[in-house]
Amino acid sequence: MNLFGHFQTLVRDELSAMMAAGELKPGLDISRVTAEPPRDASHGNVTTNAAMVVAKAAGMAPKVLADILSKRLAKQSDVLSAEVAGPGFINLRLKETFWPKILSAILELGDNYGRSELGKGIKTNVEYVSANPTGPLHVGHCRGAVFGDALAALLDVTGYEVSTEYYINDAGAQVDTVARSAFLRYREALGTDIGEIPAGLYPGEYLIPVGQALAAEHGKNLLSMTEEQWLPIARQKAIAMMMDLIRSDLASLKIHQDIFFSEKSLHDSNEVRDTVADLRAHGHVYEGRLPPPKGELPEDWEDREQTLFRATEFGDDIDRPLLKSDGSYTYFASDVAYSRNKIRRGFKELIYVLGADHGGYVKRLEAVAAAIAGPGKVDVIVRLCQLVKLYRNGEPVRMSKRAGEFVTLREVVDEVGADVVRFMMLYRKNEAPLDFDFAKVTEQSKDNAVFYVQYAHARVCSVLRNGAEVGRSPVNHDFSLLVDEAERLVVRRLAEYPKMLEGAALAHEPHRISFYLYELASDFHSLWNKGKESPQLRFIVKNELTLTDTRLAFLLAIRYVLGNGLRILGVDPVEEM
Repeated sequence: MNLFGHFQTLVRDELSAMMAAGELKPGLDISRVTAEPPRDASHGNVTTNAAMVVAKAAGMAPKVLADILSKRLAKQSDVLSAEVAGPGFINLRLKETFWPKILSAILELGDNYGRSELGKGIKTNVEYVSANPTGPLHVGHCRGAVFGDALAALLDVTGYEVSTEYYINDAGAQVDTVARSAFLRYREALGTDIGEIPAGLYPGEYLIPVGQALAAEHGKNLLSMTEEQWLPIARQKAIAMMMDLIRSDLASLKIHQDIFFSEKSLHDSNEVRDTVADLRAHGHVYEGRLPPPKGELPEDWEDREQTLFRATEFGDDIDRPLLKSDGSYTYFASDVAYSRNKIRRGFKELIYVLGADHGGYVKRLEAVAAAIAGPGKVDVIVRLCQLVKLYRNGEPVRMSKRAGEFVTLREVVDEVGADVVRFMMLYRKNEAPLDFDFAKVTEQSKDNAVFYVQYAHARVCSVLRNGAEVGRSPVNHDFSLLVDEAERLVVRRLAEYPKMLEGAALAHEPHRISFYLYELASDFHSLWNKGKESPQLRFIVKNELTLTDTRLAFLLAIRYVLGNGLRILGVDPVEEM
């Protein structure tokens, strides 16, 4: 049961009834009428903007319409009072007899509480990580990986048809560099003293197994080949082993993407060529010159006529080159072909999770989708993740010896666990910088959000076990017995969960879930502590069988919501701590 969805429907029904009765003009648009939690809890339980958004079209003053509508709403069986506030908002206070319905709905729906059809089955592609296959994932990739995975799970539970995807950049110069680096390790595996890794190659020890695999498979045969001959062999092996390493890194974070899409496949199938030809046929490609970049000119910049995509016609800042001076396709041309491929697979929403340094990609991706599918046909949503800074007791963490230049994702997961990493990466808005201190994220205190939430779930499970041991069950309950204000506060928080999920999905902000779970955990721990002071508020009350069963049922509802939210974040709802 979605409390606010329920009252939104109720308010719209009243407006429709007023139109049918001639009290309002017929045919008024009521689609923007909402029901929300009031900003100030003292104003009631539900607030609606109905009079504000309908009054003008109805030819009435908002307060006049609000006064009429509030009188109708006050007659609803679950409404205690309906008051007009400010310029025409209506605040509803609900009867105490309403709240048991929320708890009953949670128990009935269980793990499905909070699920909705908000997305109406829209086919959505969420692409995240997509790191070059040149080595293990580093901690910078970690945030985008967790954010993308949680966002996909959030969209799934709110009714979208979601596919998760990783774009393998296996067609550029960087994979040739990793191939040359692997060949150096191949020579090392055969006994050659390679000395210090030359500048421009990858120095990380993670390439040693690639060199050993090449030596085991080819012996000394590659040594007699020209670079043109051995490069594709080394490249194929290096990419395959690096992708195995990346998949393993992602699995350590409990991430398993649906699709791993190869950039090279776009070239091998001539899809890049066909995409450019298709754009040209539709008048989106021309031969022209670009203005020089602002500021100091790059050394490789040249003023020449180029094959350009008319990106500015679709809202981009500049037209984009599709061909390099040597006639090969640009990275952008591959990106265009990739977007076309996604659109041809039927996706209506393309979500890209990128690093903060990719802000310039937003307009170009939007322009590409508009040119290929037509303006407004496909939604392009780009979410940028800011940097993560690692600390240990307030001191910056040094780079990894194994990786050579950075701290790996796996090192962080191995030290503190996937649950801690996932929750803390989602305990800040994705666009805000994140400081990750190994000491703070593992301490057992209220200041450590993941511990605080998991501890609440474990406490709930502990009491439910204790109840079962003394023969009590949450089946025979009477929620009208929950009369303490601390209990009511928790019930009202539970009622907010479906609305919160829908808001998080629409805004593409999974961090809202972690914030909500922390607030729910705080409410629960406060109730727990109140029971220490007042034995009558404990969950298992001696000689009060119905009250005990009711509070066990209450705890079961809390467990469902904590568990459902944690699972969307990819965090285990542990039962013991």
